[in-house]
Amino acid sequence: MADEVTQPEADAEDASVEAGPSAADSLDATATQMLARLESELGDAIVEHGATYGDVVVRVAPGAWRRSAQFCKEQLGCDYLSFISAIDWMPAPDLVDEGSGDTSTPAQPKETTYGVAGATGRFQVFAIVASTRGAHQRVVLKTDVDEHDPRAESWVSVYPGADWHERETWEMYGIQFDGHPALRHLYLPFEFEGHPLRKDYPLLAREVKPWPGLVDVEPMPGEADDGDEAAVEAS
Repeated sequence: MADEVTQPEADAEDASVEAGPSAADSLDATATQMLARLESELGDAIVEHGATYGDVVVRVAPGAWRRSAQFCKEQLGCDYLSFISAIDWMPAPDLVDEGSGDTSTPAQPKETTYGVAGATGRFQVFAIVASTRGAHQRVVLKTDVDEHDPRAESWVSVYPGADWHERETWEMYGIQFDGHPALRHLYLPFEFEGHPLRKDYPLLAREVKPWPGLVDVEPMPGEADDGDEAAVEAS
């Protein structure tokens, strides 16, 4: 029979877990060495750093965004760009009236909270690069962007695969990438208004604001019944 754990013992154990670093927030020797090399190269351009699940997380000044990518690729051996995207730290608007009693929708945070390595404002650009040879270590890089003039340096000249990632981020979050060869839409029609992944983007019903690019798709052969075929021919 297992020994019974008293409540004071359980509370003490919980307190020790909260006080001490977890395995998810610690770095092994290889990651620690990579962080040290980044600190040596970027110096004061590193605003803050941390760790999550064994990955180095480094927030750099906007002016060092491209340089940090170049150092990771050329000196740390991070030959693979996993992705580039953005974060909108603004709390999501309430989806349910608080007085309605509806508990089916999860509660949204009321205050702005930031992730590992922090932030100074609403928007950030972040990326993950990794070494596919040798260390097999990942590095998470992030930088703050101005809410009123959101822009960051393009990584296309360093990682050519950044092209479509930056186009998607520009399209969905409205962040300009200086030096990108051709920012243009990937998913949305040219006349689309707004940036759908921003927390304050209004998701209006199609009856109120028709979805740009919405078309009637003709059925495949054999899928339409006689009535549908007659309607198509009449139109």
